[in-house]
Amino acid sequence: MKELFKKYKLELEDHEIAKFEKFLEIFKEKNSQVNLSAIRDDEGIIEKHFIDSIMLNIFMDFEPTVEWETVKVADLGTGWGFPLLPLAIINPDVEFTGIDSVGKKLKAVDDFAEQLELSNVDTVNGRAEDIGQDLDYREQYDYVVSRATAFLPVLLEFTIPLLKVWGLFIAYKLNDKEELISSKKALHRLGAKIHKVKNYSIWEQERTFMIFEKIQVTHKRYPRTTWLPIQRPL
Repeated sequence: MKELFKKYKLELEDHEIAKFEKFLEIFKEKNSQVNLSAIRDDEGIIEKHFIDSIMLNIFMDFEPTVEWETVKVADLGTGWGFPLLPLAIINPDVEFTGIDSVGKKLKAVDDFAEQLELSNVDTVNGRAEDIGQDLDYREQYDYVVSRATAFLPVLLEFTIPLLKVWGLFIAYKLNDKEELISSKKALHRLGAKIHKVKNYSIWEQERTFMIFEKIQVTHKRYPRTTWLPIQRPL
């Protein structure tokens, strides 16, 4: 496993490697009981789930929006815990929240976090449209991440309301310039802008981090009510 991480220029501590080895073991066991992923071989799980999740740390450090505050990161549509859990393993001083509408997925994430002894992970069960209007979560996060969950203008409407002003949203995406261009109107309405784009490769597939910065408070009308963001993207 260590050699695969080194292949992508990821230098992990021995205790972090040990966590990932345990994660591999418990993920495979759970995957044999419940269909978590079509990827079942060790190398595929390590590269396409673990490494893809933590490649973000090559390009950026998690810094607080307000100096000295604990950094808070939300993973919207975390599914079975990617990139949430791998990021939590290598960023132990950051507080991570996994958000998903499917309760059984979050139960698996909670079980994984407990077995991996990750005290910096919690989960929230709910739809993105509702979570984004809930004052317990709205504008509470320094960073929001999401891995290949929705068309970008839809995803922006779900994620930008969760960010503090000057916070960053990072979308894990395939390298699709047209999708980025399609987001301009959504960014204007939501009070955000393109910050930067970083390209990388995993398993001979071209991928990208599309990074957006929130520059003003998002109007309270966003996110719109259930299904509207999907049916009528900004």
